[in-house]
Amino acid sequence: MPIAVDIDVMLAKRKMSVGELAERVGITPANLAVLKNGRAKAVRFSTLAALCEVLDCQPGDLLRWEAEEGTSAAAQVAAPTSAATPSRREE
Repeated sequence: MPIAVDIDVMLAKRKMSVGELAERVGITPANLAVLKNGRAKAVRFSTLAALCEVLDCQPGDLLRWEAEEGTSAAAQVAAPTSAATPSRREE
């Protein structure tokens, strides 16, 4: 996935454990681990805001974009993910 999660970096800078961060943010340690390890498919803005508040950082300190080898970002966005559905104009 082209979005990398750097929660580990901020935890080290703040000398905070995963358990303490999870408790202060209000999410389970398991859900924080999923996010921290880059396995999450999405993150709520409210969770991101809480992480930033607790860690005293900006969203860009936690998330960064990395290009995937062999595929441009424009190609990833333009690639269809499922069968096309007709728009109202086509009906």
